[in-house]
Amino acid sequence: MYLKANKALGQHFLVSDVVINKICQDYADECDVIIEVGPGPGVLTKNLASHKKPLYLIEKDNRFKDILLECTTEDKIFIQDALDFNWSDFLEKESLIDKKIWLVSNLPYNVGSVLFVQFLPIEPIKYMSLMFQKEVGQKTYIRDAKNQMNGLLSLSLNYFNSRMLAKVSPGCFNPPPKVDSIVVSYQRKASPVINDFESLNAFTRMLFSGKRKQISTTLKTHNPHLDTADLEDKLDFKLNLRAEALSFDQVIALFTYIS
Repeated sequence: MYLKANKALGQHFLVSDVVINKICQDYADECDVIIEVGPGPGVLTKNLASHKKPLYLIEKDNRFKDILLECTTEDKIFIQDALDFNWSDFLEKESLIDKKIWLVSNLPYNVGSVLFVQFLPIEPIKYMSLMFQKEVGQKTYIRDAKNQMNGLLSLSLNYFNSRMLAKVSPGCFNPPPKVDSIVVSYQRKASPVINDFESLNAFTRMLFSGKRKQISTTLKTHNPHLDTADLEDKLDFKLNLRAEALSFDQVIALFTYIS
């Protein structure tokens, strides 16, 4: 049975066997449980099911349920929007708190960034293999010796070691998107530098909300009483820089002094 991709849901079905195999072998040996977000017609799912590990699927489009039932049991299929998925309840109900979860997803381009940030603080998710639009995915892993932050998505550097797993051209999909994609592989760090996700998340959003402004201007906008001269004396960089010029370590230092 062939079902056409739903453009409104940002669906592009992967058809490259080379990329499919790279994704589906990434953490197959290390994990206890596999969760796929947005499996669609099961292009990755059938391969993931071959590992004979508990396989959970979260899919918004109910057209695919019968196809997905070929890969796992009905109680492990959740036909709902991943943006609204209650991870806390799910992990507790399925007794997955102490399991090593591998999360796999060909992330929809229109909501990929939002979903990615939602995944970061979920402790049992030890591994991820995620497809992104190229320019988005590149912000989530270190690409140079400067360890440079590049907006909110770089928050992942606090929680995961990451690397590019595969470059994916438009021709690897049906229908082909208008942009290049990449798959990024993530392995959770044993201990994040900062444990308070909500505070670090809020700070990073604030810092990069004015990325065209000097850091001092952004900070003073949110806290007019902040003594930026005193703060600058404690740091190894100047606050007349823009946030995008900072390394991950410098952002963490700034967060630590302000918190």
